Amino acid sequence: MTSSIALAVDMGGTKVEAAVIDDSGAVLPGTRFRAPTGPGRGSDELAASVTSVVDQALAALPAGARLSGVGVGSAGPIVEADGLVSPLNLPAWRGFPLRELVASRVDAPVQLRMDGLCITLAEHWVGAARGYNNAMGMIVSTGIGGGLILHGNTVSGPTGNAGHIGHVEVAGFDDPCPCGGIGCVDAIASGP
Repeated sequence: MTSSIALAVDMGGTKVEAAVIDDSGAVLPGTRFRAPTGPGRGSDELAASVTSVVDQALAALPAGARLSGVGVGSAGPIVEADGLVSPLNLPAWRGFPLRELVASRVDAPVQLRMDGLCITLAEHWVGAARGYNNAMGMIVSTGIGGGLILHGNTVSGPTGNAGHIGHVEVAGFDDPCPCGGIGCVDAIASGP
């Protein structure tokens, strides 16, 4: 059995996924599950998608396995200290207690971070940014996210949104953004 395993949860504007990973970052076979999200879904539907994938991943744990922790990455903005999310592409969730929802399903510590920071940390750990002390990651998907690693440490800022490149306004563009900005990278170049 693996010496240390964790549950990873990715909450996005199109889907939510959960999987069990080992201490090398590999997904344990048969533990990855996905459910739809999307802007047309209500709060209860979104919560049901989260609990469904979390419960399925937990049910797929190897016999005798014990989680060392849970990492939740979410589209933002977030309030990291309070465990709240307000994904711009999921209007039914404003100040939603996502960390608390996941914690109610598991017997392990739960950490919530911006999804862009999570992908940057993953790249720093096992991917293209491995071996570098300073990195900025960026993901282009339903939304555009980003994260920062400086001097080998993640940087999340006072609320957990540092490095969120999607809401930098670009001169010369007047596309409205759900964040209230005009010409944000997200409004110009995200998946939708």
